[in-house]
Amino acid sequence: GDIGRMVPSRDARRGLEGLPAALTDLRDAAAGATFALEAPGVEQARVERTALVRQIDDYFLPRLASLDAPLLAVVGGSTGAGKSTLVNSLAREQVTAASVLRPTTRAPVLVCSPTDRRWFEGGRILPGLARTTGNPGGPQTLHLVTSGNVPVGLALLDAPDIDSVVSENRELAAQLLAAADLWVFVTTAARYADAVPWEMLRGAQRRKAAIGVVLNRVPEEAAEQVPRALATMLRAEGLGGANVFTVAESSPHDGRLAEGEVDELRHWLHGLAADADARASVIRRTLSGALGDLDRRAQALASADEAQAAAASELLAAAGQSYAGARRDVDEGVRDGTVLRGEVLARWQEFVGTGELLRSVQATVSRVRDRLVAAFSGRPSADLEVRGAVESEVEALIRAAADTAAQRTVSAWRRDPAGRHLLGGADRELATSSAELAERLPKEIRGWQGRVLDLVREQGADKRTTARVASYTVNGAGLAVMLAVFAQTGGLTGLEIVVAGGTSAAGQKVLEAIFGDQAVRSLAREARADLLGCVDVILHTEHERFTARIEQARPSSGVDLGAALRRWRSAYAGHVVWAP
Repeated sequence: GDIGRMVPSRDARRGLEGLPAALTDLRDAAAGATFALEAPGVEQARVERTALVRQIDDYFLPRLASLDAPLLAVVGGSTGAGKSTLVNSLAREQVTAASVLRPTTRAPVLVCSPTDRRWFEGGRILPGLARTTGNPGGPQTLHLVTSGNVPVGLALLDAPDIDSVVSENRELAAQLLAAADLWVFVTTAARYADAVPWEMLRGAQRRKAAIGVVLNRVPEEAAEQVPRALATMLRAEGLGGANVFTVAESSPHDGRLAEGEVDELRHWLHGLAADADARASVIRRTLSGALGDLDRRAQALASADEAQAAAASELLAAAGQSYAGARRDVDEGVRDGTVLRGEVLARWQEFVGTGELLRSVQATVSRVRDRLVAAFSGRPSADLEVRGAVESEVEALIRAAADTAAQRTVSAWRRDPAGRHLLGGADRELATSSAELAERLPKEIRGWQGRVLDLVREQGADKRTTARVASYTVNGAGLAVMLAVFAQTGGLTGLEIVVAGGTSAAGQKVLEAIFGDQAVRSLAREARADLLGCVDVILHTEHERFTARIEQARPSSGVDLGAALRRWRSAYAGHVVWAP
């Protein structure tokens, strides 16, 4: 192939300098993209995110920091293809376990010259794998073995099966291959057309990795036919430049093939190790191809991240519309006289004697005021009954609006995959207002009523009105202001309009005589705004039951993946290109 014929351009050497920082930025942004919402394609995005973060940690950053480090050749392939036997044969000693039991390779084994041990015993490459020596470790470990039969400048890594029945083995195999400078891909005459290996090889082709393919266990009668068929398939996949090595069918002894069976492959690998320029060209070719492919992969992640943001926005909009509608419902209920119906109207009539007040409206304001003062002064508990009725009606109005908003939000979220996932089986609980609302509402409404009384008291502090407020009583004036808030009687009919309207008019005449017409309108307007402000806070808390679920699914790092990708592209900007 063309391995060994590539040299770095002068611009390319300079282009390496700014890449580690940009890669680290991109890595952090990708790691922070949680992809927690069940948007289309999210499963693949999660897999690719993990793979990209690992490759930056395992391969890009270490290799960019040490271009002169030994060439890492990862030996990968299907179950039972003979990878461990091949590594033992290349090292001329048993350095990794080979067995008929499957899966055999659990912890990957890295074999290198004693001189090169320093490159691999720390966390320079594959920092997430703990190092073991002596006896192999368990999962998520890298067993380090030194051999004098492996030349300086080369390391062989025996990877788990890419099609292992154990998912952790498959994931680790893919991770190790992504960290390789050179792929030594092992297949057999019986299984060279299997689907899984070709998926991995296509990935290698996309990143233009340097590849050597070992066709193992080739029967004598198929020594020409099978290699030719494999070469045809490689060309069809754009891998015609891969070096292919054929190993005849034979019986291993002590975990190794007969001497001479892997001489061609050994000669090729040892030649790369001995020739600094050829070794560097392989390293740079794979690095350059992987960096070029990184843009495509990061763009796919950024698009998936944008899809997450769009899904979150749609869910937020659905909840926002529902609770905005609830606010409008309460506002309308406050303005259309709904609260003045039923119990409030009855208690008010009992309190002030509606019929007599209506007949007295035409009389002087002072006489009407005197009648109200007598009512307020003579029945100290009656005002509490009116306030209690107002509290009950306003509470029912707000709770009904909150229930409706919750039901509408749950219905909208059920129609969306991401929404269904976020509901997480709490549909019934979330489809009504919260238990906390039932406890909070009476306190909030009583608080509002108290603030109305404070408004009246503050307004009456003026020297001109203090005496009149004292005679009218703060409670009586406060009740009149409360009813003025609900006195737009568009929702009442018949006698209710006459009674409520007349009652309100009588109360308003008295208030105007005490405070002045501008002050009365200001009091009612301020009291209504205060009530609706209280409603806003209450509904916001109810709304947060849904928005909190979306916020919990957002990235915690706060790093924008799209912005990190743009910074990476600016740093890369075509500088890392090695001319043939």
